Amino acid sequence: MSPTLTDLCHYPIVQAPMAGGASCPQLAAAVSEAGGLGFLAAGYKTADGMYQEIKQVRGLTNQPFGVNLFMPQPEYADPAAVAVYASQLAGEAAWYETQLGDPDGGRDDGFDAKLAILLDDPVPVVTFTFGCPSRDVLDSLARVGTLTAVTVTTPEEAQAAQRVGADAVCVQGIEAGGHQGTHRDNPEADGSGIGLIALIAQVRETVQIPIIATGGLMRGGQLAAVLTAGADAGQFGTAFLVCPESGANLLHKQAMTNPLFVRTELTRAFSGRPARGLVNRFMREHGPYAPAAYPQIHHMTSTLRKAAAKAGDPQGMALWAGQGHRLARELPAGQLVEVLAAELAEAKDALGTRGAA
Repeated sequence: MSPTLTDLCHYPIVQAPMAGGASCPQLAAAVSEAGGLGFLAAGYKTADGMYQEIKQVRGLTNQPFGVNLFMPQPEYADPAAVAVYASQLAGEAAWYETQLGDPDGGRDDGFDAKLAILLDDPVPVVTFTFGCPSRDVLDSLARVGTLTAVTVTTPEEAQAAQRVGADAVCVQGIEAGGHQGTHRDNPEADGSGIGLIALIAQVRETVQIPIIATGGLMRGGQLAAVLTAGADAGQFGTAFLVCPESGANLLHKQAMTNPLFVRTELTRAFSGRPARGLVNRFMREHGPYAPAAYPQIHHMTSTLRKAAAKAGDPQGMALWAGQGHRLARELPAGQLVEVLAAELAEAKDALGTRGAA
């Protein structure tokens, strides 16, 4: 029988690939060493930067790990809308004493170069976000022994992933922190995503390949719930973001449980694509009129976000977080894997006891 993604780890616990620095080699290696499946996030990195991180992980663990790639994005942004947003952010640039980033800089995320490296020097797993690769891409990875998964937010996207030969789907509920991995960014559908449990049920009745569930998961009991609902593993992002091994900014980590930040929302303010983060000043002021222009807005605001972090001001940072952020625990990544596994076992026992009562 061919191996499946869940065969690669002792526990059905996957560390989400979080672009922007959080999913660093130290975090991915620690999770894999503890029996989970660690991930690197290649989005926003150069092909060589990705390869250097892969080599670092290999130097830290012999266990399987994965790499996530962003799919190339179609050209649909309205230049006039981007220009208007730039003028609206001029005050932010003046406040932080910096310049706005070039919206057209770095629009090529180097997908082809990254794929070439992963075919030449394969890793155990490659996943894709913001779209579905072609069958040729997935077949080429399969030939070098790499398992693949595609992030999906609807049953239709899951069907598309299965149709082109993905080994699994990562089913992302609306609760998830960071970017929504929709295959097509439709502003008219903003905020209309599906909750994780409902989405798992719909996808499970649509496809036959394994499901990795993600979105708001912070406890082993929640993992038990998604496994019962039909998932084969759970993917945790925000839960691992606060670990000491995480490369996230300290201000970002502290904000997860800071009582100043009590809720999350989806916003286009920082990147031009819907992403869930802690509601702060920047999101409140600029979210209502931010255009659908990814990755242009991401590059435009990059200098602002860096300047805010340098100034120690979380109100100007993209504080990506899932809806369960208040449940974050500052534990070493390996210990967190063990705690989640113990909570999962306890929840299964409790479920069995209730079922027998």
